[in-house]
Amino acid sequence: AFGIIADIQFADAEDGYDFGGCRRRYYRHSLRMLREAVRAWAEESPPIDFVLQLGDCIDGQNVRRGEAESALQQVLAVLGELSVPVHHAWGNHELYNFSRARLVHTGLYSRPAGGSDGPSDRECHAYHCSLAPRLRLVVLDTYDASTLGTDPDSPRHRESLRVLREKNPNDDLNSPAGLKEPHFVAFNGGFSQAQLDWFNEVLKFSDENEEKVIVMGHVPIHPYASNGVCLAWNYEAALAVIHSHCCVVCVLAGHLHDGAYCLDSHGVHHLTLEGVIETPPESNAFATMYVYEDKLVLKGKGRIPDRVMHF
Repeated sequence: AFGIIADIQFADAEDGYDFGGCRRRYYRHSLRMLREAVRAWAEESPPIDFVLQLGDCIDGQNVRRGEAESALQQVLAVLGELSVPVHHAWGNHELYNFSRARLVHTGLYSRPAGGSDGPSDRECHAYHCSLAPRLRLVVLDTYDASTLGTDPDSPRHRESLRVLREKNPNDDLNSPAGLKEPHFVAFNGGFSQAQLDWFNEVLKFSDENEEKVIVMGHVPIHPYASNGVCLAWNYEAALAVIHSHCCVVCVLAGHLHDGAYCLDSHGVHHLTLEGVIETPPESNAFATMYVYEDKLVLKGKGRIPDRVMHF
């Protein structure tokens, strides 16, 4: 069993609204909701084995307030009360607050320090690990190709900006207005070819060893587990890798605060978790996943519905 939570987006700030000005965000309450989740996970019997934090654990406004480090430490302190490992995905809000080079040296860098568990680029926060016999976790970096958190003079930034401007002519690169492919906005990102090649090799290994694989990342990679905007730039390439193997049973993502779900044409479950940040204080948004030989059973809290996913 394991815990899952997404889009906490904590800031020590009064309630506010999303970029459109119409969806309420509960910045301070999000830390209290995280505490409730940690308490619930600690009381699970049998105990959970790990937690997946699907990204955006602090809000972008922290950097403007000069509170990025303190906000992150408060979130990590609550998660640190758990006696099990926490696997972190990097989201756009982490990259609003910190550079990739800085994130490598924070508690959000859950990629193991040594070995060949990830791509050769150590700033790519992708890795895999064995969770249990015949069960593997793959963490993807959905901002490996991105304009966020990178030096404007770096090759990564220049190439990402070229791709984005080719698809998005808007003055505001966060605006999908009028785009044929509305997911080409700056608050999304994508995968480098190096990460995709590495991902393919990991899944090849899992196929050969008859493992089941759970994939996690911040941005959804299937359009039906999205609203059409919150979607990785080159999601087709990631799906092509998954669909060329038979080991992946589930892809977990955040980013879209309303949540979404689909079972794709290859029998892979895509679950986008509802976000804590837009959850009213009287509710919550976290879940526990129970792993069986032939299915995953999700027990949600608050606005996250229960779900059974067979494979």
